Amino acid sequence: MGRSYRRRVVATWVGRAEYFGVPASNLGRVSFSRYVALGDSFTEGVGDPDSALPNGVRGWADRVAGALTALDPDTRYANLAVRGLKLDPIIDTQVDAAIALEPDLVTIHAGGNDMLRPSVDLDALGARYDDAVGRLVATGATVVIFTPHDPGASKFFRPLRGRFALMAEIVRQITDHHSVTVVDYWRIRDYDDYRMWADDRIHMSSAGHQRMAIAVLDALGVAHDLEPLALPDSIPSGVGENIRWTREFLGPWVGRRLRGTSSGDDLEAKYPTWSAAPA
Repeated sequence: MGRSYRRRVVATWVGRAEYFGVPASNLGRVSFSRYVALGDSFTEGVGDPDSALPNGVRGWADRVAGALTALDPDTRYANLAVRGLKLDPIIDTQVDAAIALEPDLVTIHAGGNDMLRPSVDLDALGARYDDAVGRLVATGATVVIFTPHDPGASKFFRPLRGRFALMAEIVRQITDHHSVTVVDYWRIRDYDDYRMWADDRIHMSSAGHQRMAIAVLDALGVAHDLEPLALPDSIPSGVGENIRWTREFLGPWVGRRLRGTSSGDDLEAKYPTWSAAPA
């Protein structure tokens, strides 16, 4: 991994900076070698299948770790995220564990599963989230957080748009309070395209995860050569597809809510201790 490779990555990144709205002055400004990812299914990588990897998924965080490793082969990576977790379990089971690893970069996404419950106190949720982010910032690590996406393009989730918008503003307030890096998922309009979403219509597809990895690296000012993945010309639609989705995804999801169970109850974190980024 010599200097010529790094120069090529930097040149590629400069060529794309204007497209992604990233100041060229940020180029190569920072680097990281101890990266910990915290959160739920968003960070675990659900929707980006890879049977060769733990829990059968890759995801944007693995892709970010790979890009960091391309610049520094000594980079270490831990991913503590588990699908289905609400904010409090993420704080209780992941924040102290992350701090103990002494990372120089932490990403955290939380609150998405709370927002999908019948009722939620977003102000109280935001206060707990703010406290957790403050604890991570106090370690000296660079911390990245995420707003929710804008669900306005989804017929199923559109009724929750006001709730998502309020949570997005709460995350921006946390960003201002702690001077952390924010990836404003709400404003990335690429996700209005159904092809950026997996068959379950809840999680990002492989293309969506790749786009998120690009957004994270760009927000940090890390040079990389990731490019958006090609999208299919079309995706299945119509009554038959809606019936399939209801049977395979919506019905089981509602059933878990009624039973008080989670899709992640029997799963462990993919990389609970320092590991190399997956190839």
